[in-house]
Amino acid sequence: MDQDPEILDLTGLKCPLPALYARRWLERAAPGGRVIVLTDDPMAIIDVPHMCHQEGFCVDAIDRDGERARMLLVRPELSRPIS
Repeated sequence: MDQDPEILDLTGLKCPLPALYARRWLERAAPGGRVIVLTDDPMAIIDVPHMCHQEGFCVDAIDRDGERARMLLVRPELSRPIS
């Protein structure tokens, strides 16, 4: 059963800190781990997805409400060996 994602409240932090903290969380997460990143830095909605793309993490959703953003990030499951 999937667990609810953790919430990483990074409001008040300016880039590159939201991307760095999100990367650290995802690197330490178990495969399939999910986190909701909350931020109010307008550059974070560019920097965090860019970091995910470079590092192989997934961005499942981005919701904006004015300057605030909510991003659902996922560490992919490990690939299964081909039999």
